[in-house]
Amino acid sequence: MSGISAEGQQTATPAVARKLLDKHMLPIWSLAMPALGLIAIALSLGKMGGWGVIVASVILIGAVLAAVHHAEVVAHRVGEPFGTLVLAVAVTVIEVSLIVSLMTSGGGDAATLARDTVFAAIMIILNGIVGICLLVGGVRHHEQTFALKGVSAALCVLAAMAVLSLILPNYTLSAPGPFFTPSQLIFTAVVSLTLYATFVLIQTVRHRDYFLPGDIHDIDEDTHADPPTNGQAWLAFAVLIAALVSVVLLAKDLAPTLERAVLSAGLPLALVGVAIAGLVLAPESLAAVRAARRNRLQTSLNLALGSALATIGLTIPAVAIASLMLGLPIALGIDAKSMTLLGLSLIVAVLSLGTGRTTVLQGMVHLLIFASYLFVTVIP
Repeated sequence: MSGISAEGQQTATPAVARKLLDKHMLPIWSLAMPALGLIAIALSLGKMGGWGVIVASVILIGAVLAAVHHAEVVAHRVGEPFGTLVLAVAVTVIEVSLIVSLMTSGGGDAATLARDTVFAAIMIILNGIVGICLLVGGVRHHEQTFALKGVSAALCVLAAMAVLSLILPNYTLSAPGPFFTPSQLIFTAVVSLTLYATFVLIQTVRHRDYFLPGDIHDIDEDTHADPPTNGQAWLAFAVLIAALVSVVLLAKDLAPTLERAVLSAGLPLALVGVAIAGLVLAPESLAAVRAARRNRLQTSLNLALGSALATIGLTIPAVAIASLMLGLPIALGIDAKSMTLLGLSLIVAVLSLGTGRTTVLQGMVHLLIFASYLFVTVIP
């Protein structure tokens, strides 16, 4: 007799559940936050005053972190190059939903939110995250090395996309001010997407060796970690969808409150862009710093620069489509102050990352540029 007893079924079911909900792959918090987000939406917590808004904001942050976590689980399962695209698309959906929600609320200078968020992401990554990684790694290991070809390729694409998207609008003649005409906006979106797609092809297929550490011992253990099971991957995908829905709808509810709070405090609306970029980039930022601390600077730079490229290469086209479909004005051109900071950041990045070796000096330079950016954003 090979039948399974009722007792056997009772003991097997929890075992399957434990395997499916592995604490490393699918921790409880990552499953709870999207569910709490849907509950908060049903209760309209984001439209309430006081504690309701605070609770909804905490749940929104948790849902963003959960969405990125589950996207990473799915990406690890499907492998490259599709894994990179899964994670990038998930992060882009979060970022675009937050931007469009604030733009449609109609408060303040909503037309500049996409520009401010993309520029903030570049400054956070190129100076904040890279600076912390170089400083932490330099303090702990004195000098660190990385593959120069991959970093040079990423900086090349980043410089092209940043200038074409954020500086060129100031010098076109078809539309006054920092605006593109619809045809120019579409062309820029196509160029950004093409550059990003080409970079992903190079990174994941044609020249993967450019982005791998020179020493096999420096490869992150996540690269060789056992992939999730099919059950875990499908569960992560389902929770990812729920998390993205929670983020989009909660952001829509909280958008007017956030704008009023910033404007009533007398602060520039550009700080909203900084907050959005910081929130979206938080998980990958932590992973990059941990890798640098473990003397895996190549992993840190891959995460950081890859995030910057995805921010422009996917967010600009998505926001452009939303702007054209919804009739929302979108100003992409940054002002002279921001152009100066962007140019300085790109020049310093090329110089500091141009030898394949870094110390605490490069990290300190990047961090002080980032501090200057934050200071002149609060006090223009």
